[in-house]
Amino acid sequence: MQKVIKIGTRKSLLALAQSTMVKEEIERNCPGTQVELVKIVTTGDKILDVPLAQVGGKGLFVKEIEEAMLRHEVDIAVHSMKDVPSELPEELHVGIITKRENPHDAFISNTFASFHELPQGARVGTSSLRRRAQLAHIRPDLVIDDLRGNLDTRLRKLDEGQFDAIILAAAGLNRLGLRERARIFFSEDEMLPAVAQGAVGIELRKADQELLAQLIFMNDPETAVTVAAERAFLERLEGGCQVPLGAFAKLVNDTLTLTGLIAAVDGSRIIKKQMEGDSADPAALGLQLAEELLAMGGKDILAEVYGREFE
Repeated sequence: MQKVIKIGTRKSLLALAQSTMVKEEIERNCPGTQVELVKIVTTGDKILDVPLAQVGGKGLFVKEIEEAMLRHEVDIAVHSMKDVPSELPEELHVGIITKRENPHDAFISNTFASFHELPQGARVGTSSLRRRAQLAHIRPDLVIDDLRGNLDTRLRKLDEGQFDAIILAAAGLNRLGLRERARIFFSEDEMLPAVAQGAVGIELRKADQELLAQLIFMNDPETAVTVAAERAFLERLEGGCQVPLGAFAKLVNDTLTLTGLIAAVDGSRIIKKQMEGDSADPAALGLQLAEELLAMGGKDILAEVYGREFE
């Protein structure tokens, strides 16, 4: 059993809350093990004045942490799985997925009780192209502006009156003890979540099999299956923060249900479909659904977003 475990983490309040949660879980279940948090600034943390969709690239919130792991400066990384790109460095893997928090998006406003109460021309803040596209599709009359910064910064901008409402992930609010700030949570029919939203993953070196065996108690099999289906969908579509994609899987008994979405950035076109498959092969379901959406017109949307032919 490894006696000292160093966790690589971003410095944001949410990242530290999630890493502390993992730290306490390890110390509770592995007596005598000391866990240290190593705070690392990522590219995504440095770029606060430009929409992430314009920055380009994948892994904006994980790359520097992965590099620290490859240099053996940290042993594991704790990530929000929605920030983790589908392709990882050869020597690393996400070996553990913890139990998923509320996967949905939260509507937050100091004035209006629900999304439907927003007046025409109301200003809504979100950093996500996925949310922007779905909001614009339902309410093309709204003014949707980019909202960057950590969760506390986004809430402050709302409180300062810069927005009539903002949309945030419910999981982040819950993990920071801010559940009461949410007026409502969108259903998956109203707003399909980001791939793996609400799930926390633990990334580590493939060679560290003993460490994986020591920490595997934190893995939640149901969350791991649903996230695997969603991430296979994302990988086939080469998805990142530059494209409005959503996917959400649910497991009931052995039946896995996956809903996927590809949208035009302005919300003018949304292609959405649900499929069922065997939970024994979640990646196959994710891939199959991605192919279906591509055939339904998703290929044309992605070609516009990526500025090249999509195969």
